[in-house]
Order: sequence, then C-alpha cells, then structure tokens
Amino acid sequence: MGLLDDKRLLVTGVLTDTSMAFHVARLAQEEGATVVLSSFGRQMRITQAIARRLPRPAPVVQLDVSSEEDLAALAGAVGEHVDGLDGVVHSIGFAPQTTMGDNFLNAPWSDVAVALQVSAYSLQSLTVACQPLLQEGAGVVGLTFDASLAWPVYGWMGVAKAAFESCSRYLARELGPRGIRCNLVAAGPVRTTAAKAIPGFEAFETTWDQRAPLHWDVKDPVPPAKACVALLSDWFPKTTGEIVHVDGGVHAVGA
Repeated sequence: MGLLDDKRLLVTGVLTDTSMAFHVARLAQEEGATVVLSSFGRQMRITQAIARRLPRPAPVVQLDVSSEEDLAALAGAVGEHVDGLDGVVHSIGFAPQTTMGDNFLNAPWSDVAVALQVSAYSLQSLTVACQPLLQEGAGVVGLTFDASLAWPVYGWMGVAKAAFESCSRYLARELGPRGIRCNLVAAGPVRTTAAKAIPGFEAFETTWDQRAPLHWDVKDPVPPAKACVALLSDWFPKTTGEIVHVDGGVHAVGA
C-alpha cells in the first residue's frame, strides 16, 4: 500500500525537475496518487515536457493565479481528469525584482501588490477555486520560507510569506468545519529556479551551512517534498493551521 493510494491531487508550480513541486508530484505518484499539474502562458509547454519525466505522465491545466478567468475555469479543467480532489499543493511565488534585494524602502506599491497577490492571496484564491472538487478529509499544503524573521535580500517576498502563513491559518479556520485541512511546509533554501531569482541567494546557503544541526543540502529538494506528501496523507487527520519546518533545524537554534 502507498501512502496516497487512490488520492487525487492538483500540484501547482512544476517548472523544472529541480522544482520542489516536481518532487512532490513524483513522490505522490510513487505513493499511489493520481496527479494533475497546472501551468500557464509560455511556461505551459515547459511544464508539459517536464510532466513526461514523472513516473506517469500527468495532465497539465491552465492556471494563472492572478487571472479571475483561469480561477473560475479551474474546477472544470481539473474535473476533466479527476472526479474530485483529495489534495492541493500550492508552490507558487513571484515578486518583481524591485521588491527584493536592497529595495525594501523604495519598492513601489504597484510591484508590492503583485508580490502579495501572487505569493500570498493566491493561497486563498486557489483553494476557493478548488472548493467544488475538494472532498472531506482533503489537505491543502503550501510551501513557505520561514517568515518569523526578517532575512537579508528577501525584502517584500518575506512580507508576502508572512501574509501567506497567516492566510493558511485563516483557511484552516474557515475550512475545518468541512473537514479540509490547510498546512504549510517551511523549507530551507533549495537551488530552484525561483531561488535563482532572489538577488544574493548565496547568503542563505552560507547561513544554513553554518547553522543547521542536521546537514542541509541546497541541491536536495526531496526532504520538503516528503513532508508535503506526508501532510497530504491520512496520517495527519487532525493537523491543520500548522507550519512544519524542514530546514535542518535552523529555525530552532540561535546564531
């Protein structure tokens, strides 16, 4: 028996085979799940190609989380491939370059608003869009980077992640009566495409190398992916509003 036998999942954010979302999808399939992916625009072809590298090729549906039209059509698009959802994985984040690095005091609201919509509000909009398909006992799992601290170079993305974490708690409160859980995995730094967009990302690598009680490999996206799979399973039936740290222990120790 697999951990996710007969589960039906929507996994967002698969762009390359180094993406944490790719490894969530891969491990989920290996544990028995049926997986649908999402992508949009020019990235659609890339995701479709990467989907063929999974143990079983997965369908890809259109989803730009900033598009009301895409969100309104999402349940129908996913419903063409599965008759319900037992889990949703949110692995979406974007912030204009003007909002990161040393630009915190100068970032314009128009760019900050994009970061907040795509990287925080999208957890709510994605979950609401999936509601018609979500079954009792379903789990929503998002990927975050510990927002309890102000990190160098992360800028407004750090603020967006703080809002993202708060949003998860409110979703847990609102969806709990329907038996739907919402949890996050706070991963340590991993060299993904998204990480490369952060100016000065090397500073995170140095911090983790020096502080992690458990060895942390920035080239290994599997540990946080495994935590996502576990939270999507039936082994956490009464856990919601939680943030599981998969960061080698850095969050627990002083500098």
